[in-house]
Amino acid sequence: MSTSQHLDDPRTNDNRKYDYSGHTDSERYEYPIIVEMVKQGSSVIDLGCGNGALLARLKNEKQIIETGLEISESGVRICKERGLNVQFGAIDEHLPFNDNAFDYAVCNVTIQMVMYPEVLLREMKRVAQYQIVSFPNFAFWRNRIDLFFNGRMPKRMLFEYKWYSTGHIHQLSFEDFDELLEDIGGFRVVECRLERSSNPIKDRLLQDFPNLFQLVPVFLLEKT
Repeated sequence: MSTSQHLDDPRTNDNRKYDYSGHTDSERYEYPIIVEMVKQGSSVIDLGCGNGALLARLKNEKQIIETGLEISESGVRICKERGLNVQFGAIDEHLPFNDNAFDYAVCNVTIQMVMYPEVLLREMKRVAQYQIVSFPNFAFWRNRIDLFFNGRMPKRMLFEYKWYSTGHIHQLSFEDFDELLEDIGGFRVVECRLERSSNPIKDRLLQDFPNLFQLVPVFLLEKT
């Protein structure tokens, strides 16, 4: 999920196209966290793997047995050019994999972009013992202020897209995600990695009030 390179052009500034042609890899906050969470040599499926940047990093650094599922044809093509085992398909329907086929199922900042996030999460639990999920927290304090004073969808949460041209169709918060886990059941939260600060006061706020001050949490779940 990358920001368009031509934000001023309404013809290309469309986050629903899922076109990864011309998008270069970039270092992202959640990548090293996810890599650290995955054990060496594990089998991993990356759901909504995009251009394969995270999957390639996991393969290089953790020597995983990789599988990817991506709905973008350009994403699948680029992944295959990287030598990654990726196939075309939707991630929020019954997945074409056996129960417990993988050690980890990863869905990185994509759950808010699917039609049926509850189906996605159930399928992640079905096919893998561990699930790694990250998402933009819509309840982030700057979004609240922006919505309160401007009365419109916060552009920060839409990554500078317009409300009508974003692929973010199911915005959620910490509280919403917790509720979804409870509704589905059968999950244990192993850890939730949050942004840290060297300022003790700021760090206390980040840790004590994550639904207000954390932008992109990374959850490691285990099915029970």
